[in-house]
Amino acid sequence: MRKPKTLFEKIWDSHIVLQKKNYPPVLYIDAHYIHEVTSPQAFDILRKKKIPVFRPEKTYATADHNVPTINQHLPIKELLSRHQVEILTKNCQEFGINLYGLDHPFNGIVHVIGPELGITKPGMTIVCGDSHTSTHGAFGSIAFGIGTSEVGQVLATQSILQNKPKTMKIEVNGKLQKGVTAKDIILYIISHISVSGATGHFIEYTGSTIKSLSMEGRMTICNMSIEAGARGGIIAPDEITFKYLKGRLFSPKGKKWDRSISYWKTLTSDKNAKFDKVISFNASDIEPMITYGTNPGQAIKITGKIPKNVDLKYMNLFPNQKMIGQKLDLVFIGSCTNSRIEDLRSAAKIINNRKVAKNITAFVVPGSNQVRAQAQKEGLDKIFLSAGFEWRQPGCSACLGMNEDKIPSGKYCISTSNRNFEGRQGPGSKTFLASPLTAAASALTGVISDPRKFI
Repeated sequence: MRKPKTLFEKIWDSHIVLQKKNYPPVLYIDAHYIHEVTSPQAFDILRKKKIPVFRPEKTYATADHNVPTINQHLPIKELLSRHQVEILTKNCQEFGINLYGLDHPFNGIVHVIGPELGITKPGMTIVCGDSHTSTHGAFGSIAFGIGTSEVGQVLATQSILQNKPKTMKIEVNGKLQKGVTAKDIILYIISHISVSGATGHFIEYTGSTIKSLSMEGRMTICNMSIEAGARGGIIAPDEITFKYLKGRLFSPKGKKWDRSISYWKTLTSDKNAKFDKVISFNASDIEPMITYGTNPGQAIKITGKIPKNVDLKYMNLFPNQKMIGQKLDLVFIGSCTNSRIEDLRSAAKIINNRKVAKNITAFVVPGSNQVRAQAQKEGLDKIFLSAGFEWRQPGCSACLGMNEDKIPSGKYCISTSNRNFEGRQGPGSKTFLASPLTAAASALTGVISDPRKFI
């Protein structure tokens, strides 16, 4: 009798191409995403060793991390950024790789364009030189970030040496309260298990609450698995997944679609499959969340107070302080965590017919050109602009202090991104992580605010 397997184990085992004693298994990779920051050195390795890209059609490139989000039709001002984008273009031309550059209608953040183009599909193994590759696990795929030397390994062989992680199941059951989003769910989970709580594991998210989420919500959950220390996150595909993928550019068509659906429906954990760790949460306990410290695990309910015995020197906050009412300087809605069309729609509902507070600089950065075009078709850009937001072009933007959209030193920013480490958004910047709803509500008041009062 076959041993029951988890969803992760089913996909992992089916992708092992070589297994030798005392060595990590060699894992075949179905899709490889690259961008301008972590790929140049990998291509240089290939050149020096005179090795071609083994399967260039399996690699997809975009420019996102270091790009400006204003006037993308003009030459990039920052010399390093310009050089990186030019090198990416050159490498893709030389090695025959699909490139969605700044002038391409499919350009955008790597973890936004993969799903929206239908490249990301259930049952796949997916890698990228970026930790938030875990996003793609929302489709029932094994997706994880890799280092630059590993990028070269995948380019050369379409495979990777990789130790098998342990498995963890996180169940969330019940109905969410008003104003609680996927971002709040994952911040709540991390605040309970800590930023090292899932180290060495691959998380499968399950339960009625997870199953009720849209694909965009599921991507937000899996995106931040890495912030709990996990190697990645995965959610079993279902009818919501299939509906999202149907008709997309790289999705199967005709009979291939029918065959794919038949296979995708098998991608669930067996009933008696054993996980190395299981944790359960009740959805009704979750409220809108906000971080107060310098890692994503330092988060509390927005109505709560900062706990005692934590180092708050960098953030210039104090124990027992309420987060509601904390003054802000900037609001950033964007990043691979929360820049999709549903995120922008939810924020626009709160913003509609209201004005940004005078002390606030607020900007929205759509995750891709396709998201931006859809938002403009729906008139969301006009809602943001009339309220006083800046409406930008796609890119990683203020998620990380790597491009022109840095948060000034000493300024407080409420951000829909995924990390709040010291200097993450720029040297000396101070970051509060929250959902698009909370960010939008706070933009209107100029201080951290409960979004439920605006719904």
